[in-house]
Amino acid sequence: MHAYRSHTCAALTADNVGETVRLSGWVHRVRDHGGVLFIDLRDHYGVTQVLCDPDSAAFADAEQVRAEWCVRIDGEVKARDASLVNPKLPTGAIEVYIRSIEVLGSAGELPLQVFGDQEYPEETRLRYRYLDLRREKMQANMVLRSDVVSSIRKRMWDRGFREYQTPIITASSPEGARDFLVPSRLHPGKFYALPQAPQQFKQLLMVSGFDRYFQIAPCFRDEDPRADRSPTDFYQLDLEMSFVEQQDVFDAIQPVLTGVFEEFGGGKSVDQDWPQISYRDAALWYGTDKPDLRNPIKMQVVSDHFRESGFAIFAKLLEQDGTEIRAIPAPGGGSRKFCDRMNAFAQKEGLPGMGYIFWRDQGNGMEAAGPLAKNIGPERTEAIRQQLGLEVGDAAFFLGGKPKSFESVAGKARTVIGSELGLTDENRFAFAWIVDFPIYEKDEESGKIDFEHNPFSMPQGGMAALEGDPLDVLGYQYDLACNGYELVSGAIRNHKPEIMFKAFEIAGYGEDEVRKRFGGMVNAFQYGAPPHGGCAAGIDRIVMLLAEEQNIREVILFPMNQRAEDLMMAAPSEPTSDQLMELGLRVIPQE
Repeated sequence: MHAYRSHTCAALTADNVGETVRLSGWVHRVRDHGGVLFIDLRDHYGVTQVLCDPDSAAFADAEQVRAEWCVRIDGEVKARDASLVNPKLPTGAIEVYIRSIEVLGSAGELPLQVFGDQEYPEETRLRYRYLDLRREKMQANMVLRSDVVSSIRKRMWDRGFREYQTPIITASSPEGARDFLVPSRLHPGKFYALPQAPQQFKQLLMVSGFDRYFQIAPCFRDEDPRADRSPTDFYQLDLEMSFVEQQDVFDAIQPVLTGVFEEFGGGKSVDQDWPQISYRDAALWYGTDKPDLRNPIKMQVVSDHFRESGFAIFAKLLEQDGTEIRAIPAPGGGSRKFCDRMNAFAQKEGLPGMGYIFWRDQGNGMEAAGPLAKNIGPERTEAIRQQLGLEVGDAAFFLGGKPKSFESVAGKARTVIGSELGLTDENRFAFAWIVDFPIYEKDEESGKIDFEHNPFSMPQGGMAALEGDPLDVLGYQYDLACNGYELVSGAIRNHKPEIMFKAFEIAGYGEDEVRKRFGGMVNAFQYGAPPHGGCAAGIDRIVMLLAEEQNIREVILFPMNQRAEDLMMAAPSEPTSDQLMELGLRVIPQE
């Protein structure tokens, strides 16, 4: 017999009754039923109930074990009484009578319990992550992650892509976030960078003629943490293709992600139609460039109904250039209580409030109610209702100003309204391509033109587009949104040096600076670069959605905390004097 096990803790069934078996695992819990010890023995695969009574030579040893001790048992498989069969367990029809038990690893007092669903502070869970990972939900999440990555790899190979590995120690990448720098011992005073993404290398692979590349790539960015973003490192499905247009990239990635979400989505429906929505329309309709289309609410501009109206705040606001009034329809939200609650929500988000109108049945007809309705009168109110397609029992909320000042709050309000009114379909994965991103933006204070999004996207219209107003220039850049999260970002690349230099010149970067910062790629483009494009999909975020988790740390094996600290490994740590001397570095103490 094997030294540690003849079966896993999920393998035994009624067919094994009468066999002598060996199991190894962790003591999940111990129950003493009138002198008979029942132990739930757990390994990665499942749980088997083992038992021991005073007649067994192993009873004295079995009495000593405690939760999370690692043990090996030899015993005989017995059938459970029909009334004691546990249909929830694959091994629920049997139990193993212990003949001998050996402690492979004892455990001290536990800082967190593996058995049960107790909640623990995140600091405790991360400090003792190896215990946290033993919990059933965490085991399931990490198995899901592994299976998703395996499925993605197979689907990419099936679509004619090959996987290539790009360097980890490299130069700074043009991704827009902060680099993690690595000092060079051989070149004192110089630094490598951990790649924010394989961006430059995958484009160089296209110049090298590899045509269809993918990689499950580690990426490193020194970012502020969020619930849906790791502050240090993450993994992405990175891909690039030669001789393609934007639609070709969409057609390559859509069946891969559709298949993954159908395979692991737990029976939720997966939208087959992925609309393409312009960046500007997404901001207008949804208040975000990563809209949740499970929520049917679509915001509209209603400025004309408030011009020279009795509502002085909006009327005066509209006299200023670049301002507008937007409405958030709220089907079913037509009560003063709900409207007041949403007004309070806007105040918590830092706005003075949120105007509203709701429509109610007065017996002799429909009536518009609320402060706005009284100020603008029945004709304007009725025109708003008809434009928004609302009826009795519905409401609308209004925000005004320069769009960038209120769009994000409007987007959050739309999400809250959809959720609270039961409009959002929770049993669905809804995808949308966000396209036509502007390449440039103007700083309102300085008037300076700079890149709003990826500077390496090919401008729509090529060189001719760069001769006009920079704020009108759109790029062949795209994101994929799913259920309110950005899953994919990518672009058709600017592969022509002359267009690249012109694009950077508009943003105030001279040719010499471009060559200095991105010389490897610029030089390569002078030797027959093919048209190419690609994208990257966030593995962690995909798994987070599939696992129905709200925090990305729930699907990462060993994540950092909110302060980008590894509490388990005590990182970051101070270097030794010898390390600093070898690298020619000196740490300046912080005041």
